Amino acid sequence: MSQVVTMGANCLCSFGTGPAPLKVTSQAGVMAGGLVATIQDCMPMSNIGPFAMCTTPSNPAVAAATAAALGVLTPQPCIPVPAGTWIPTQTKVLVGGKPCLTQDCKMMCSYGGQIQITTPGQMKVST
Repeated sequence: MSQVVTMGANCLCSFGTGPAPLKVTSQAGVMAGGLVATIQDCMPMSNIGPFAMCTTPSNPAVAAATAAALGVLTPQPCIPVPAGTWIPTQTKVLVGGKPCLTQDCKMMCSYGGQIQITTPGQMKVST
């Protein structure tokens, strides 16, 4: 079973060079070691920060920089452009009427990358 994602989880884009923390803004009442995220926590910059540098040529900034470098791939600063919301895998657990975000959810970037959760924000502790 997949873990519920909370505030401070890390996300990674398949075309990014670094992780970005997830900020929860879709609700403010349900906690599980931190605010529980929902599939509505998908807005660029307010929920999902930049993934360091973008490496996909379908990003216009990367394409322009690569063309200026005579075809040598030239990564540019990432500005995430999510294509919709997170794709839920556990639709039975709702927070404020919205499916909660779980570690196995994915989201597409408009430039072709796949955004996934790398760390859910809450950890299992064994004693």
